[in-house]
Amino acid sequence: MPDPSPTDTATSTRASLARCILDRAVDGVPYQPPEIADLMLFRVDQPYMNICAVYEPCVALIVQGSKRILLGDDTLHYGENRYLITSMDLPVQSAVLEASPERPYLGVGLRLDWREIASLMLETPTPPPGSTVRDSRAMTTGALNAPLLEAFDRLLALLDQPEHVAALAPLIKREIHYRLMVGEAGARLRQIATVDTQSHQVARAIASLNARFAEPLRVETLARESGMSLSTFHHHFKALTAMSPLQYQKQRRLTESRRLMMSEGMDASTAAFRVGYESPSQFSREYRRLFGAPPSKDMADLRRQPEQAAA
Repeated sequence: MPDPSPTDTATSTRASLARCILDRAVDGVPYQPPEIADLMLFRVDQPYMNICAVYEPCVALIVQGSKRILLGDDTLHYGENRYLITSMDLPVQSAVLEASPERPYLGVGLRLDWREIASLMLETPTPPPGSTVRDSRAMTTGALNAPLLEAFDRLLALLDQPEHVAALAPLIKREIHYRLMVGEAGARLRQIATVDTQSHQVARAIASLNARFAEPLRVETLARESGMSLSTFHHHFKALTAMSPLQYQKQRRLTESRRLMMSEGMDASTAAFRVGYESPSQFSREYRRLFGAPPSKDMADLRRQPEQAAA
């Protein structure tokens, strides 16, 4: 009997991943298996548009469907043949483009482990040929190959074999990180992980900004802590995030205010104050500019959307 073709193998692997996700994830509620830390499963039964979130450093695969991500002025589309990699905390707007109850959007994500990446860098110190950084964004997509897809399948398969998780899950996670390191995203991950690079310094500045985004922004302080001039810091910050530091903070604040109003029932004034705005009118103007409607109308529209979109 002839060996199965690569296409048949990929189809079989996707079917296995889909079964695992459908067995566990429910519509619109990200599922984090308690057996395997840092793993996330997603199911969405209807398309949704322009939902804001902060993406953590992770790699994400779409098993079924397609998605659009807005990062600053950039637009990323990816589907079943590409993976998404995010190398630092980034506020984005996302849209699920293909989903239905009959064929839901299905996805899987794994948070990046920088200690694992640093360890792999010691073992593979020389980047493979052709892995130079083609763009400097901290979020990008790459071609999804069979070894990476199959590694995710083996990781999810352990959810049905809990007795093997402790021994095998760390090995498969390491393999996934290795596959990323030797693929299109490898050079980008190396730059972020290498302590003396400007990308690493900007990543630290972003972590600091995220920890106190509700406070007044002092870009000069961030630049000084990063060991860069103000102009150099601005340049590298925007190259990584597609936003200036002020734009980043503004989107981070507005994204959090939207979450507070939607998930915790806060009124607009309280949410605005909580995220650092002193002027309700300024908050309303900037909110409308980002989300296309003032807070009250946006909340009413969101609550009329499917439950998963609001989440």
